[in-house]
Amino acid sequence: MYKIREEWGEFLVRLARKAVEEYVRHGKTIEPPDDTPPELWEKMGVFVTLNNRHAPPQMALRGCIGFLLPIYPLVEATIKAAIYAAVDDPRFPPVRESELDDLIVEVSVLTPPEPVEGSPEERPRKIKVGRDGLIIEKGIYSGLLLPQVPIEWGWDEEEFLAQTCWKAGLPPDCWLDEDTKVYRFTAEIFEEEKPGGPVKRKPLV
Repeated sequence: MYKIREEWGEFLVRLARKAVEEYVRHGKTIEPPDDTPPELWEKMGVFVTLNNRHAPPQMALRGCIGFLLPIYPLVEATIKAAIYAAVDDPRFPPVRESELDDLIVEVSVLTPPEPVEGSPEERPRKIKVGRDGLIIEKGIYSGLLLPQVPIEWGWDEEEFLAQTCWKAGLPPDCWLDEDTKVYRFTAEIFEEEKPGGPVKRKPLV
């Protein structure tokens, strides 16, 4: 995976906003634009996050859905993820048209996940807050948290592991079990400064 240029990040964020607005207002799924950069047709993982600009930071989330694995071209995956985040996140009711002007759109382009090797006790030393996102799998359960989440909540590495276990519906200390699988990934994140406004790369540290 190559580094996502600033102009590509801006393109994806504006595309995600247009996808949300068209679907919420008209029930239509947009097509990838004709001027899509060729590089954005590469298959990559991506998540789209919608935040309410008027809510406190830890209560701002309005929807977040995406594709961990590179199964769709990035431009198509961004459109799909944006719509799903707006209307199919089971934690929230569908976004209403009256909310559109209050939403901040954020796009995270993911690297493929890799296993965290070593013994369970070594896992906190094998990950880094401010760099890694996490996936935890055990049996039929799995959970994912993006790299920006522990920064926003002020977690250290052990708390990040525990919260990812909780996200998976597992006990918070399940990361210490031998049969729990832990994966890490990184992300390039772009977000609006205000609804429909300038787009910037989001630093994690």
